Amino acid sequence: MDGPGIANDDQGAGSVHRTDDSTTENHPMRPRIAADWRAIFWVFGLMPGAAVVQYVFPALAGWMLPVSMYLGYAAGVLAHNHNHTRVFEGRRMNAVHASMLSFFYGYPTFGWIPTHNENHHRYVNKAGDATATWRHTRRNTAWTAFAYFFYSAVWQGPAIAGYLARVRRRSTRAWLWLLGQYVIVFGGHLAALALAVRLHGPKTGALVYFSALGIPAAGALWGLMFTNYVQHVDCDETSKWNHSRNFVSGWMNFLVFDNGFHTVHHQRANLHWSHARAAHAEVAHEIDPRLNENDIASYCWKTYVMGRPPAVAVDA
Repeated sequence: MDGPGIANDDQGAGSVHRTDDSTTENHPMRPRIAADWRAIFWVFGLMPGAAVVQYVFPALAGWMLPVSMYLGYAAGVLAHNHNHTRVFEGRRMNAVHASMLSFFYGYPTFGWIPTHNENHHRYVNKAGDATATWRHTRRNTAWTAFAYFFYSAVWQGPAIAGYLARVRRRSTRAWLWLLGQYVIVFGGHLAALALAVRLHGPKTGALVYFSALGIPAAGALWGLMFTNYVQHVDCDETSKWNHSRNFVSGWMNFLVFDNGFHTVHHQRANLHWSHARAAHAEVAHEIDPRLNENDIASYCWKTYVMGRPPAVAVDA
């Protein structure tokens, strides 16, 4: 998330969260890595396109909610990726990209820096991790998994407030840019709601907004935290290789830009998402097989519906 007056390392991500694996030079409008053309299509094509279609054809609102829900979740995934490895060479394009992601994700992308880059990657579900899955309880139940977002949101609040204060002390311009992201997100959503009501009346307009943008953004915030929960719950946070659960399904990882390969992400936070699959293959033999699940849906079915006992992987 590069904005006016904010250098890469000033983001809090630090050099360990950036990559020099660039394929372009001096082309600020192009992605640094060719694989990100797909991410760009998602952000500048599919996400606004799905919303516009519902605004133009309100009869599709509701029916297109599953598509918009996925795209909101994808915005969160891509916001995470962007805060580890910026997409564009140019700072202005990175700022535009971050703003688009913030709007569709439903929260400013800079929020990942203090809570995820600086905190979660440092402690990896151990004491000190604001998002530790066991902080409320170590009982892995469907209710605990559902409620994790609400607990975690409260726990992350001080980290975000502290980060804003730190940036303000260093650069008023950078601090104002971060505050501007809140305006983009919440002001943008209010404007989108007002536009929908103006175009289609209160009842249909509300349906259009909530189907196209409102519910998908709320679902994305909850969904990303739920994903973090299932990626770490019942794992061994003290282990080098068994601190995370991986979801290795090919189709699922296509949809989430290979973010299912979580162990290697913590081992090499600066690794571009397009290299995660190959990196996982190199170390899969080191990981407890119980922690290489196929996909999130089947894991949730076995764990929360069928009541499979927790399999905590502990190094011998």
